[in-house]
Amino acid sequence: MIEYRIEPDLDTDEFLEVLRRSTLADRRPVDDIGRIRAMLAGAGLIVTARDAGVLVGLARSITDGVYCTYLSDLAVDERYQRRGIGRELIRRTKEAAPEALLILLSAPKAVDYYPLIGMTRHDHCYLLDDINRLK
Repeated sequence: MIEYRIEPDLDTDEFLEVLRRSTLADRRPVDDIGRIRAMLAGAGLIVTARDAGVLVGLARSITDGVYCTYLSDLAVDERYQRRGIGRELIRRTKEAAPEALLILLSAPKAVDYYPLIGMTRHDHCYLLDDINRLK
């Protein structure tokens, strides 16, 4: 049975392991431990999924709790995918800040997943990854 909980002090090594087991590590700075620690410290909400104490999934968000919640990392161990864990992590994230709009950027492989669970696609997202590109 999967146990869900809010874990504001999630261990850095556990975070890294679930990123690697979910393939999200391909798009996260897993070799920069200082940045990983800062990502955890800066999160306003971390919801975890554990199987017999082992971290198998997480939702790491930045939120003000009332207006917006940016779900930055949704990671589920590949061996546990397709069991509803991601959907439950999203539900519990939304439940923790019910007034806030939940926002996320999809990983390329998951772009078709979110509409299936009831999320609405939005075409007005913009990214700036390098300050030198700002005109």
